[in-house]
Amino acid sequence: MSLNSLSPGLIIYPVSKSKNMIGNLSKMGLTVLMTSVFFVGPQNSFSQDSIAEREYIYAEDNQLCLNCHSHRTFYYLNEGLGHEVRERMNPYFIIDSAGFYQSNHWNFSCTDCHSMDYRTFPHAGTLRMEVKATCLDCHGGDETYADYHFESIDEEFLKSVHSTKHSQDFTCWMCHNPHSYKINARNNTNIKQTIIYDNNICLSCHADINKYQLISNNINPNVLEKHEWLPNQALHFANVRCIECHAERNDSMLISHNIQTKDKAVKQCVECHSQNSLLMASLYKFQIREKRNKLGFFNASILSESYIIGANRNYYLNVVSIVIFGLVFTGVLFHGLLRFLKK
Repeated sequence: MSLNSLSPGLIIYPVSKSKNMIGNLSKMGLTVLMTSVFFVGPQNSFSQDSIAEREYIYAEDNQLCLNCHSHRTFYYLNEGLGHEVRERMNPYFIIDSAGFYQSNHWNFSCTDCHSMDYRTFPHAGTLRMEVKATCLDCHGGDETYADYHFESIDEEFLKSVHSTKHSQDFTCWMCHNPHSYKINARNNTNIKQTIIYDNNICLSCHADINKYQLISNNINPNVLEKHEWLPNQALHFANVRCIECHAERNDSMLISHNIQTKDKAVKQCVECHSQNSLLMASLYKFQIREKRNKLGFFNASILSESYIIGANRNYYLNVVSIVIFGLVFTGVLFHGLLRFLKK
């Protein structure tokens, strides 16, 4: 089945109560996805040739679910009344069908994860209690996915503040929506897109009190106020990911999942603004690593996106500066020596 034959997917994101904060984040260069109700269809979701060439073998089966769950309303025959009844769909149960077929799980059947009993309508109330599958239920111990290090990711996550503070309430799906999540940093050469995509995962909780309070009774902390200490706040938010400062670095995996407590967050400028910038071990580890390019810049892969003071020093300019400093120092020393000898 081709994408064009699928009905347009509809997705609704709840409007956050933190509207002022989200508005400010948007002005500062952050693309925040949960500020309003919006719709996504196939016409603006599929542009990559590899995606267009996919064969969606479960599309017809899945459409049985998406006939209801990709729309704001659904209808059914009420035999007692003798006519069709139209109802509003719970916005949290609306799936963007176009986004799903672009996600990592595009080749899944709905019933690969959900009970076969969902094929019966009305759905039994007890189905709400079914245990949701985790990443390791499918990917754990499977050599096919060894390069992704799912077991190591799980170990990292269990050490993170997300797990230690919220225990079983915080699952993989809190960050990685199984119906829309797709690998980004691993195969996207556009760093700015990766930054927006990854930061939106964090902001889906930390800028949306409705989701935040699924696991906490506290008021959602204001992201801007908590980062008031950060100079050039807008510039930082637009050019680095949250996890650069808030996750423990791990050289054995592409994305660290050990989110640290706030007291361990990076706050020293030199951590990024230096020749040994931590960005080379996190955000830019996906790029071709080179100490300097033909023009002599350190961490040259960063320069394709931005110039970072301290991290992108130029080798030749450093040498010239040292030579000039040496000549000046020698001149002053020689001048002083002459004045001493003439006394």
